[in-house]
Amino acid sequence: MSDLVTAITTGITAFTATNIDDIVILTLLFSQISKTFRSRHILAGQYLGFAALIVASLPGFFGGMIIPQDWIRLLGLMPIIIGVSSLLKREEDSQEEAEETEPSCPSIISNFLSPQTCNVAAIAFANGSDNISVYVPLFANSELDSLLVIIGVFFTMVGVWCYTAYKLTYLPAIANFLTENGNTFVPCILIGLGVFIVSENVTWTLLSVVSSYVFSLILGFNTQQSSEEHEKLSV
Repeated sequence: MSDLVTAITTGITAFTATNIDDIVILTLLFSQISKTFRSRHILAGQYLGFAALIVASLPGFFGGMIIPQDWIRLLGLMPIIIGVSSLLKREEDSQEEAEETEPSCPSIISNFLSPQTCNVAAIAFANGSDNISVYVPLFANSELDSLLVIIGVFFTMVGVWCYTAYKLTYLPAIANFLTENGNTFVPCILIGLGVFIVSENVTWTLLSVVSSYVFSLILGFNTQQSSEEHEKLSV
């Protein structure tokens, strides 16, 4: 019984210590829910990305390593690409999005294979490079029964994390901020996250967030100016 309690406590502690930053990322993702980007994509993507982290960490239990951390850091390019793409597309007309339709009863397989889910999974996996450095020695020092309990706790905590982040978007202060600034703030944070994953340098991360935010403001100003000029010509 004491071994079970120890394994559960270890699992909760290890998950919380390595996934505090995921609460912020998940909250930002849930704030971007739309007709083509649903909660199920975030949930499925987070589970898929975390499952990949577990698989990458399991060799520690068997006494080896499969994926070098330097390779995992390269996945930081994915949040950067997604962030830049979001900044470039955020001023586009949303009618195309409204015209797109999704199956009324999407299957589990389609959720796991959708581009939205894969994007979330890539972000979760790239942001979890530090998780592997903790999970590998943790798994290496665990017995099989304790390992299974710890992994079970991990996957339970993923659901708790997603639910907590989803509820945070309904807090008035957070909801108002994300509603007014989400389209600009989220891509900037993703770019900063990607830079941090690749470089692990806080200074470069802050510079990338600031520069991407300035870029988004310039882009928004130019778009607004072009729209006003177009309206004057139309008149």
